[in-house]
Amino acid sequence: MTVQTRKVGTEEGDTRLDRWFRRHYPALTQGALQKMLRTGQVRVDGKRAEANTRLAPGQEIRIPPLPDAPPPDRARAPKAVDERDRKALEAMVIHRDRDVLVLDKPHGLPVQGGPNIAKHLDGMLDALRFDAEDRPRLVHRLDKDTSGVLVLARNVAAAAKLAAAFRGRDVTKTYWAVTVGQPTPQAGRIDLPLVRQGGPRGERTAAAEPGDKDAARAVTDFRTLDAARRRVAWLELNPVTGRTHQLRVHCAEALGCPILGDGKYGGAAAHMDGLPNQLHLHARALRFPHPAGGTLEVAAPIPPHMKETFAFFGFEAPRTPKPRRVA
Repeated sequence: MTVQTRKVGTEEGDTRLDRWFRRHYPALTQGALQKMLRTGQVRVDGKRAEANTRLAPGQEIRIPPLPDAPPPDRARAPKAVDERDRKALEAMVIHRDRDVLVLDKPHGLPVQGGPNIAKHLDGMLDALRFDAEDRPRLVHRLDKDTSGVLVLARNVAAAAKLAAAFRGRDVTKTYWAVTVGQPTPQAGRIDLPLVRQGGPRGERTAAAEPGDKDAARAVTDFRTLDAARRRVAWLELNPVTGRTHQLRVHCAEALGCPILGDGKYGGAAAHMDGLPNQLHLHARALRFPHPAGGTLEVAAPIPPHMKETFAFFGFEAPRTPKPRRVA
């Protein structure tokens, strides 16, 4: 293969360079691409680029001779989704149109693969094509143990617009959480920088020390919707930034009220006898720009384990509104 030059299509604007390569050259490994970027073999408009470089329509990408594709690894080939999983996935759909698919992701389902994760949503998305030519694309994430609203794009153009919206401040996110203890004051803004730390059990997020050069600003608005004798509280959380495990650390560290079931950040204090020992964090609603215009508002009902806890403490959740698209 000789050196090639390809132009970025009009529908591929704001796509990361590594994702552009993944789309056009699926056999190219991330390691091989990183080596070509590091040595300057891949260029965008004649200039060196990074894997996370955002592309613009019309830009020219220099593509060097690519390594031969490795033989197919049958052990890693995606498995067909069985009928039971297909029906379960289809039951998660709370909104579908030409550009957007919205799911109510259950607690315990990983969004993507990783160590010791054999079954995950990303590996089963072919079952959610419906009438679309392409498989749906992830544009944001939820933790494995967080339930609720998850948005997928149904085509390349929609994926670029939605990903840009989630990176910026154009998406309003509403989470519900049950915490151990009631925060004081009952509403406010948490502005606590966070940092990622390594450890024997993998990475975790922690409150940053003053002056930590690796700290990232993290902001969350919160208000108490109900409480039960100060033992537990039902909070509405609105993350202004989107750091990994931001809500979990902010509740545990800034409010002193860990999310019920969150042993990772709350330890033994996050558990209560007689209540479900699962993370009580739910992505209740999203409001975001629709790729075809207007704004889409979607919400998901609380999962079974949180419904059980709500009933125990007498919390009454409002009815879940139907998805609606407004001008």
